[in-house]
Amino acid sequence: MTYLERRRFLSWLALSALPGASLLTAPSRVYAELDPKIKKATDKALNWLAAQQKKSGYWEANSGQYRVAMTALSGVALLSEGSTTTRGQFSENIEQAVHFLLEMAQDNGLIGYSRDYHYTYGHGFSMLFLSQVFGEEEDVGRRQRLREVLTKSVQFAAEAQTSAGGWGYVSAKDGNDFDEGSTCITQVQGLRACRNAGIPVPREIIERAKEYIAKCTTSDGGIQYSLKSGGGSRPPITAAAMAAMYNAGEYETEQTKKMMAYCKKNVWPAAGHSLHGHWHYTHLYFSQVMYRQGEEEYQKYFKDISQDILRKQSADGSWKEGHVGPVYTTALNITILLMSNGYLPIYQR
Repeated sequence: MTYLERRRFLSWLALSALPGASLLTAPSRVYAELDPKIKKATDKALNWLAAQQKKSGYWEANSGQYRVAMTALSGVALLSEGSTTTRGQFSENIEQAVHFLLEMAQDNGLIGYSRDYHYTYGHGFSMLFLSQVFGEEEDVGRRQRLREVLTKSVQFAAEAQTSAGGWGYVSAKDGNDFDEGSTCITQVQGLRACRNAGIPVPREIIERAKEYIAKCTTSDGGIQYSLKSGGGSRPPITAAAMAAMYNAGEYETEQTKKMMAYCKKNVWPAAGHSLHGHWHYTHLYFSQVMYRQGEEEYQKYFKDISQDILRKQSADGSWKEGHVGPVYTTALNITILLMSNGYLPIYQR
């Protein structure tokens, strides 16, 4: 057994000891069987992404924006390849990303800039990334620091939750109790990742979030933009909400069945790129949903989506679609393509 195979197995074994582990199966070996074109494309993309990291350890979107969110998403992409903070081709990049995000942890538990009017995105993605690192961190001092930061980050997320059970772009206090679907999903997945890693997460936070998602579900099975302001069913938010519900242990419920029916009409295979300009965001989450459907369903989905992704890759290895910037798009595409590696517990079956 190679180091990477052993690491994948140990990640699965550790996760299997957690509550709800009966739902898990051994990680897939799909990546070993991928078309060499996909392996070549992801290798090139990973190297491009690593080269975009700044000396201080962060990545950024267009115009220097969203440093915390871009760093966490890029870190997740590198973890998907199999590297850790101490081993693998991108260990130094991951270590620097961890250091940057730990430095960004505020006294109140927020991971990010309080002046950023979208800080819950960065906070949620950071909880996700750092919790995946925490599970395999070998340095005693850094592991303790990660535990402290993640514990406080959970507390911040709990206090930031709105009266309706969702989250907005900023905390409920800072945002006049405004709620919005996509930031809610980011918090739920980050919180679940922390719980899986052994960080205490009060059950009522997740239960209130699940109730919020249920209230946002429309008659056609889609999830609307906001409970307060409505906005109609949104395919990207619906796909993300499905992933969050799966993370919370909600699989074959009437609600998730309705949501899946909606996604099959509006996300894949019928939707193409008509996803409100959020194709990559949508499939970052829907790939997680399809991966949990089993190998046969996932292979159909993966063949279609991966061909679409590879067709749009630039010569330098990046993807330059969308308004956020190539770091964002490239990090998401790498994570989608390497989902079946099974190195991140939050994405495992």
